[in-house]
Amino acid sequence: MSEKIKLYDASKCTACRGCQLACKQWNSLKAEQTQQTGTFQNPPSLQSNTYMIIHFQDYAAPEGDVRWLFRKEACMHCTNAACVTVCPSGALYYNKEFGTVGMDREKCIGCKECVSACPFEVPRYDKETEKVYKCDMCETRITNNMTPACVKACPTGALKWLDKDEAMKIAQGRVQHLGGNANVYGDKFVGGTHMMYVLKEKADTYEGIHKDPKIPLSVTIWKSWLKPLSLIAAGGVVGSSLLHYFIHGPHRPHPEHMTKEDNSQGGEV
Repeated sequence: MSEKIKLYDASKCTACRGCQLACKQWNSLKAEQTQQTGTFQNPPSLQSNTYMIIHFQDYAAPEGDVRWLFRKEACMHCTNAACVTVCPSGALYYNKEFGTVGMDREKCIGCKECVSACPFEVPRYDKETEKVYKCDMCETRITNNMTPACVKACPTGALKWLDKDEAMKIAQGRVQHLGGNANVYGDKFVGGTHMMYVLKEKADTYEGIHKDPKIPLSVTIWKSWLKPLSLIAAGGVVGSSLLHYFIHGPHRPHPEHMTKEDNSQGGEV
Protein backbone atom coordinates (compact mmCIF):
# COMPACT_ATOMS: atom_id res chain seq x y z
CA MET A 1 0.00 0.00 0.00
CA SER A 2 1.10 3.57 -0.63
CA GLU A 3 0.82 6.64 1.52
CA LYS A 4 -2.72 8.04 1.38
CA ILE A 5 -4.39 11.44 1.69
CA LYS A 6 -8.00 12.30 2.48
CA LEU A 7 -8.68 15.37 0.35
CA TYR A 8 -11.51 17.75 1.23
CA ASP A 9 -12.50 20.23 -1.49
CA ALA A 10 -14.49 23.01 0.20
CA SER A 11 -15.55 24.35 -3.20
CA LYS A 12 -17.56 21.16 -3.82
CA CYS A 13 -19.01 20.81 -0.32
CA THR A 14 -22.74 21.53 0.11
CA ALA A 15 -22.65 20.92 3.88
CA CYS A 16 -25.19 18.12 3.61
CA ARG A 17 -23.37 16.53 6.55
CA GLY A 18 -23.72 13.07 5.08
CA CYS A 19 -20.07 12.56 6.06
CA GLN A 20 -20.82 13.57 9.64
CA LEU A 21 -23.69 11.10 9.88
CA ALA A 22 -21.68 8.31 8.24
CA CYS A 23 -18.91 8.82 10.80
CA LYS A 24 -21.43 8.51 13.62
CA GLN A 25 -22.99 5.38 12.17
CA TRP A 26 -19.78 3.52 11.33
CA ASN A 27 -18.22 4.24 14.73
CA SER A 28 -21.48 3.60 16.65
CA LEU A 29 -21.30 7.05 18.22
CA LYS A 30 -24.36 8.15 20.18
CA ALA A 31 -26.04 11.46 19.48
CA GLU A 32 -26.64 13.94 22.29
CA GLN A 33 -29.28 16.58 22.92
CA THR A 34 -28.03 19.99 21.78
CA GLN A 35 -29.37 23.55 21.86
CA GLN A 36 -30.09 25.89 18.96
CA THR A 37 -27.44 28.61 18.91
CA GLY A 38 -28.47 30.41 15.75
CA THR A 39 -26.41 28.32 13.33
CA PHE A 40 -26.91 25.16 11.31
CA GLN A 41 -23.61 23.87 12.71
CA ASN A 42 -24.32 21.09 15.16
CA PRO A 43 -22.73 20.20 17.52
CA PRO A 44 -20.73 23.41 18.08
CA SER A 45 -17.36 21.62 18.14
CA LEU A 46 -15.68 18.22 18.11
CA GLN A 47 -16.64 16.00 21.03
CA SER A 48 -15.66 12.61 22.39
CA ASN A 49 -18.65 11.17 20.50
CA THR A 50 -18.24 13.40 17.41
CA TYR A 51 -15.03 12.71 15.49
CA MET A 52 -15.78 15.19 12.68
CA ILE A 53 -18.04 18.17 12.06
CA ILE A 54 -18.88 20.54 9.24
CA HIS A 55 -18.43 24.20 10.14
CA PHE A 56 -20.95 26.76 8.87
CA GLN A 57 -19.74 30.34 8.58
CA ASP A 58 -21.47 33.50 7.31
CA TYR A 59 -18.92 35.34 5.20
CA ALA A 60 -19.20 38.92 4.01
CA ALA A 61 -17.34 38.79 0.70
CA PRO A 62 -15.40 41.78 -0.66
CA GLU A 63 -17.84 41.84 -3.59
CA GLY A 64 -20.56 42.90 -1.16
CA ASP A 65 -22.58 39.69 -0.90
CA VAL A 66 -22.90 37.40 2.09
CA ARG A 67 -22.25 33.71 1.54
CA TRP A 68 -21.64 30.55 3.50
CA LEU A 69 -18.20 29.04 3.94
CA PHE A 70 -18.08 25.36 4.83
CA ARG A 71 -15.18 23.51 6.40
CA LYS A 72 -14.75 19.94 7.57
CA GLU A 73 -12.89 19.48 10.85
CA ALA A 74 -11.39 16.21 12.03
CA CYS A 75 -8.02 14.70 12.92
CA MET A 76 -5.41 15.90 10.41
CA HIS A 77 -3.31 12.71 10.73
CA CYS A 78 0.03 14.52 10.91
CA THR A 79 3.13 12.95 9.39
CA ASN A 80 5.05 13.91 12.55
CA ALA A 81 2.16 13.53 14.97
CA ALA A 82 2.74 15.17 18.35
CA CYS A 83 0.03 12.98 19.88
CA VAL A 84 1.96 9.83 19.00
CA THR A 85 5.16 11.35 20.36
CA VAL A 86 3.74 12.09 23.81
CA CYS A 87 1.47 9.06 24.24
CA PRO A 88 3.10 7.00 27.03
CA SER A 89 0.99 3.84 26.60
CA GLY A 90 1.15 3.27 22.84
CA ALA A 91 -2.57 3.94 22.44
CA LEU A 92 -1.76 6.33 19.59
CA TYR A 93 0.40 4.99 16.79
CA TYR A 94 1.29 5.38 13.13
CA ASN A 95 -0.43 3.17 10.60
CA LYS A 96 2.67 2.73 8.47
CA GLU A 97 0.65 1.28 5.60
CA PHE A 98 -1.15 4.55 4.91
CA GLY A 99 0.62 7.20 7.01
CA THR A 100 -2.41 7.81 9.22
CA VAL A 101 -2.63 7.97 13.03
CA GLY A 102 -4.51 5.06 14.56
CA MET A 103 -5.78 4.58 18.08
CA ASP A 104 -5.99 1.52 20.33
CA ARG A 105 -8.46 2.62 22.99
CA GLU A 106 -7.76 -0.49 25.06
CA LYS A 107 -4.34 1.03 25.79
CA CYS A 108 -5.54 4.59 26.49
CA ILE A 109 -4.88 5.55 30.11
CA GLY A 110 -6.62 8.92 29.95
CA CYS A 111 -3.52 10.99 30.72
CA LYS A 112 -4.61 13.69 28.18
CA GLU A 113 -1.05 14.34 27.02
CA CYS A 114 -2.25 14.13 23.41
CA VAL A 115 -4.93 16.74 24.09
CA SER A 116 -2.27 19.23 25.15
CA ALA A 117 0.17 18.33 22.38
CA CYS A 118 -2.07 18.38 19.30
CA PRO A 119 -1.39 21.54 17.23
CA PHE A 120 -4.92 21.30 15.77
CA GLU A 121 -6.69 20.75 19.14
CA VAL A 122 -8.49 17.63 17.94
CA PRO A 123 -8.48 14.86 20.62
CA ARG A 124 -11.37 14.99 23.08
CA TYR A 125 -11.37 13.53 26.61
CA ASP A 126 -14.46 11.79 28.00
CA LYS A 127 -14.76 11.99 31.79
CA GLU A 128 -17.15 9.05 31.96
CA THR A 129 -14.95 6.56 30.12
CA GLU A 130 -11.68 8.24 31.18
CA LYS A 131 -10.38 7.93 27.65
CA VAL A 132 -9.52 10.16 24.70
CA TYR A 133 -11.26 9.89 21.34
CA LYS A 134 -10.52 11.04 17.78
CA CYS A 135 -10.87 10.01 14.14
CA ASP A 136 -8.66 7.05 13.18
CA MET A 137 -9.45 7.44 9.45
CA CYS A 138 -11.80 4.44 9.73
CA GLU A 139 -8.88 2.08 10.13
CA THR A 140 -11.20 -0.92 10.14
CA ARG A 141 -12.29 0.13 6.65
CA ILE A 142 -9.07 1.26 5.00
CA THR A 143 -7.21 -1.86 6.10
CA ASN A 144 -9.89 -3.85 4.26
CA ASN A 145 -9.55 -1.94 0.98
CA MET A 146 -12.51 0.34 1.65
CA THR A 147 -12.62 4.12 1.77
CA PRO A 148 -13.28 6.00 5.04
CA ALA A 149 -17.02 6.17 5.83
CA CYS A 150 -17.15 9.93 5.33
CA VAL A 151 -15.63 9.62 1.85
CA LYS A 152 -18.04 6.82 0.92
CA ALA A 153 -21.04 8.95 1.94
CA CYS A 154 -20.04 12.18 0.17
CA PRO A 155 -22.47 12.77 -2.74
CA THR A 156 -20.58 15.61 -4.46
CA GLY A 157 -17.00 14.32 -4.59
CA ALA A 158 -15.85 16.90 -2.05
CA LEU A 159 -14.12 14.09 -0.16
CA LYS A 160 -11.65 11.72 -1.79
CA TRP A 161 -9.28 9.01 -0.51
CA LEU A 162 -6.24 8.97 -2.77
CA ASP A 163 -2.59 8.09 -3.10
CA LYS A 164 -0.56 11.03 -1.85
CA ASP A 165 0.95 12.01 -5.20
CA GLU A 166 -2.42 11.90 -6.94
CA ALA A 167 -4.06 13.91 -4.16
CA MET A 168 -1.43 16.63 -4.44
CA LYS A 169 -1.89 16.86 -8.21
CA ILE A 170 -5.67 17.11 -7.91
CA ALA A 171 -5.42 19.70 -5.12
CA GLN A 172 -3.06 21.91 -7.09
CA GLY A 173 -5.21 21.53 -10.19
CA ARG A 174 -8.31 22.62 -8.27
CA VAL A 175 -6.50 25.67 -6.90
CA GLN A 176 -5.51 26.74 -10.41
CA HIS A 177 -9.05 26.14 -11.67
CA LEU A 178 -10.68 28.11 -8.87
CA GLY A 179 -8.18 30.99 -9.01
CA GLY A 180 -8.55 34.01 -6.73
CA ASN A 181 -7.69 33.19 -3.12
CA ALA A 182 -7.96 29.40 -3.49
CA ASN A 183 -5.20 27.47 -1.73
CA VAL A 184 -4.17 24.09 -0.34
CA TYR A 185 -4.19 23.76 3.45
CA GLY A 186 -2.33 21.04 5.34
CA ASP A 187 0.55 20.21 3.03
CA LYS A 188 3.08 22.53 4.67
CA PHE A 189 2.26 22.16 8.38
CA VAL A 190 4.02 19.98 10.97
CA GLY A 191 5.78 17.93 8.30
CA GLY A 192 2.59 17.48 6.28
CA THR A 193 -0.79 15.96 7.07
CA HIS A 194 -2.83 13.09 5.69
CA MET A 195 -5.98 15.15 5.58
CA MET A 196 -5.75 18.20 3.32
CA TYR A 197 -8.11 20.95 2.24
CA VAL A 198 -8.73 22.82 -0.96
CA LEU A 199 -10.05 26.17 0.33
CA LYS A 200 -11.84 28.78 -1.76
CA GLU A 201 -10.60 31.64 0.43
CA LYS A 202 -7.40 32.36 2.35
CA ALA A 203 -7.03 30.21 5.44
CA ASP A 204 -7.31 33.16 7.82
CA THR A 205 -10.80 33.85 6.44
CA TYR A 206 -12.12 30.67 8.07
CA GLU A 207 -13.21 30.96 11.70
CA GLY A 208 -11.58 28.48 14.04
CA ILE A 209 -9.00 27.24 11.56
CA HIS A 210 -5.43 26.96 12.82
CA LYS A 211 -3.54 29.45 10.68
CA ASP A 212 -0.04 28.42 11.70
CA PRO A 213 -0.19 25.20 13.74
CA LYS A 214 3.06 24.27 15.42
CA ILE A 215 4.15 21.37 17.59
CA PRO A 216 4.81 22.72 21.11
CA LEU A 217 8.47 23.01 22.09
CA SER A 218 7.71 20.87 25.12
CA VAL A 219 6.84 18.00 22.76
CA THR A 220 10.22 18.28 21.05
CA ILE A 221 11.95 18.13 24.42
CA TRP A 222 9.70 15.25 25.45
CA LYS A 223 10.61 13.31 22.33
CA SER A 224 14.31 13.89 22.85
CA TRP A 225 14.72 12.69 26.42
CA LEU A 226 11.76 13.13 28.76
CA LYS A 227 9.42 10.47 27.39
CA PRO A 228 11.63 7.49 28.37
CA LEU A 229 11.95 8.91 31.88
CA SER A 230 8.23 9.67 32.20
CA LEU A 231 7.31 6.01 32.59
CA ILE A 232 9.50 5.89 35.69
CA ALA A 233 9.22 9.37 37.17
CA ALA A 234 5.81 10.71 36.02
CA GLY A 235 3.82 12.58 38.66
CA GLY A 236 0.35 13.99 39.17
CA VAL A 237 -2.44 12.82 36.91
CA VAL A 238 -0.05 11.16 34.49
CA GLY A 239 1.67 9.27 37.27
CA SER A 240 -1.57 8.00 38.76
CA SER A 241 -2.83 6.99 35.31
CA LEU A 242 0.37 5.09 34.60
CA LEU A 243 0.26 3.41 37.99
CA HIS A 244 -3.32 2.33 37.27
CA TYR A 245 -2.21 1.03 33.88
CA PHE A 246 0.60 -1.10 35.26
CA ILE A 247 -1.46 -2.50 38.15
CA HIS A 248 -4.93 -2.87 36.64
CA GLY A 249 -4.40 -2.49 32.90
CA PRO A 250 -5.95 0.23 30.75
CA HIS A 251 -9.25 1.94 31.52
CA ARG A 252 -12.08 0.18 29.72
CA PRO A 253 -15.22 1.98 28.54
CA HIS A 254 -18.48 1.34 30.29
CA PRO A 255 -20.87 -0.80 28.17
CA GLU A 256 -23.13 2.11 27.26
CA HIS A 257 -20.16 4.09 25.92
CA MET A 258 -18.50 1.31 23.94
CA THR A 259 -18.07 1.85 20.20
CA LYS A 260 -18.20 -0.78 17.45
CA GLU A 261 -14.42 -1.09 17.74
CA ASP A 262 -14.58 -1.59 21.52
CA ASN A 263 -17.33 -4.20 21.20
CA SER A 264 -15.43 -6.10 18.55
CA GLN A 265 -12.48 -6.48 20.90
CA GLY A 266 -14.69 -8.08 23.55
CA GLY A 267 -12.93 -6.41 26.47
CA GLU A 268 -14.14 -6.70 30.05
CA VAL A 269 -15.68 -3.70 31.78
